[in-house]
Amino acid sequence: MTQEPRANPHLQGHEGAVGALYHAAMGGRLHHGWLLAGPPGIGKATLAFRFARWLLAGAETDDLSLDPADPVFRRVAAATHPDLFTVERRVNEKTDRLQSEIVIKTIQEASAFMRLTPAEGGWRVVVVDGAEDMNPNAANALLKLLEEPPPRAILLLTCGAPGRLLPTIRSRCRFLPLAALPDETMRALLKDYLPALGFDEREALTTLSEGSIGMALKLAAEDGLALAGLVEEALAAPLKPARVAQIADLVARVTEGADKFEVFFALLRARLAARTRAQARAGGGGNLAAQVALWQEFGKLEREVIGLNLDKRAAITVALGQLHSS
Repeated sequence: MTQEPRANPHLQGHEGAVGALYHAAMGGRLHHGWLLAGPPGIGKATLAFRFARWLLAGAETDDLSLDPADPVFRRVAAATHPDLFTVERRVNEKTDRLQSEIVIKTIQEASAFMRLTPAEGGWRVVVVDGAEDMNPNAANALLKLLEEPPPRAILLLTCGAPGRLLPTIRSRCRFLPLAALPDETMRALLKDYLPALGFDEREALTTLSEGSIGMALKLAAEDGLALAGLVEEALAAPLKPARVAQIADLVARVTEGADKFEVFFALLRARLAARTRAQARAGGGGNLAAQVALWQEFGKLEREVIGLNLDKRAAITVALGQLHSS
């Protein structure tokens, strides 16, 4: 199984982005803010931490690689490097639950960190992982930081939905688009990460995950092929109430720490988006605006359920009921 992005030495399929970062750094033209944008699970955070390690170590390898035995690599992996700060959704200390958004306090901590002198004489690096999750106050605080960047400090933003960012944040960052991984890269990665998986399963995961190795690994871990069958069943035709209840029970069930809810919603939204794109290419048959709105609503519903620990069975029932209502 793959490692956390901060500890993952492997990166495939993003040679153009790697080259852009390398040449900017080596040419003395390193912008203070970078926006790494692309679909979920394709390696945006892995690239951000790879570049952070490379900068902090003063390395010069053109692929931004660093030996996992290097002390800088080990400290970044352990989240103990004094010149690296990570912004992401955190666990609320009062509720012991993951926050549904990145809050202003976290950005304020990052701002204070960036204005310190680098502890090891090089760079201060802040990785904002999931920048689209910032609430309005956090986004405005980050904008101020981008407008008045300290010297020898760099912000690396990863974002799966750059349209949700403030236009002024986007305009103050160097935009670096990352594409979904090609099928041949997906097959190679799945063979490396899941060598015991059969050929047919790898092919099915490659198709379902649409270029996202993160999604493919999550599908493999949480019975994703079976969940994909349930999604196709739900999309094909309206379901009877009894079947809706049965699917909701199956998906909401947590077994040995594996939560299928996120995987089901990710598959549902991905298939809904693919169907909408296909209809648009074919001439716009059907109510495309309603399908886009439904895709957005499902994303909001998923975030609220996870962030507020709401009833997953009820959320699945609501989503399945909306599929064929327009």
